[in-house]
Amino acid sequence: MNLSRRHRLTSHVETGAMNDIMFFLMLFFLIASTLVNPNVIKLLLPNAKSSKQVMKQPITISVDAAGTYYVNKKPVNPSAVETELVALVGPTTPTSEQATVVLRVDNSLNVQKLVDILEIGNRLKLKMVMATQAQQAAGK
Repeated sequence: MNLSRRHRLTSHVETGAMNDIMFFLMLFFLIASTLVNPNVIKLLLPNAKSSKQVMKQPITISVDAAGTYYVNKKPVNPSAVETELVALVGPTTPTSEQATVVLRVDNSLNVQKLVDILEIGNRLKLKMVMATQAQQAAGK
């Protein structure tokens, strides 16, 4: 009878340093990817005597609690809001850059006034953004 134990060989791979190597590789690729920007083409653009100015300042439409409409802080009749916007933006063409309109509507008004302004913006193909107020913390 053979009572000796069989010696089994087990293999073990140390992976303790693998975490460090993976971290350094990830860090290297993150830094390298921020330095490479394939979408940038350096050009010297020609000068022109006349240039088209791009509207950088958004148009503000405000409606206060009394129902008074304002376009860029100027009081406007509710029926004249669309004509005032057309005068500010100009004719809309498919290639023209969209103007941004910021809506500031009092929270006590009904939703219909907001919907009416949104319909005007949709007809004129304007980008409209609703201005809101940040909530105050409960502990303050």
